Amino acid sequence: MEDASPATFRPTWQQALGRGLYVGAFFVVAGITLALIIGTPPLAGAVLAAGPLGVGAVVGLVVGRFTETELSAGGIRTRSMFDDGVAPWHRVVDLRAERRGKRTVVSVYLDSGTSVQLNAPYSGGLFAADPHFETKVCSLSHIWRSHRFGGLP
Repeated sequence: MEDASPATFRPTWQQALGRGLYVGAFFVVAGITLALIIGTPPLAGAVLAAGPLGVGAVVGLVVGRFTETELSAGGIRTRSMFDDGVAPWHRVVDLRAERRGKRTVVSVYLDSGTSVQLNAPYSGGLFAADPHFETKVCSLSHIWRSHRFGGLP
């Protein structure tokens, strides 16, 4: 297995775009609120409304490329712009898809009793939908079971 390439799961481009638009919407609300408080002209208000959405979409797409879950011989590694974690296979007790809020995510349960939510794959409504989520979860489960109970060389 050391020679095998690791399996990598990232958010889809739609999920990354949706996350960027979601974050950008918060900046739109802040910008419009600020524009109303200080009394800016309507054109500046339009820029404050459209600008953050566009910037948020681009930032979401860029950040989405750095967010991933990688499965290798050493275990499960989660990476994002702000966090990095590793769970060796011998510590993983269970792996399952769970509903958290409006999303279905993959949670990894460790022998210490803690659980870790993977950054990808996940599925939800609108932009967060992943049509291949079930296939990805089956792949994750198969790789984990192969390492846990044997079966991979």
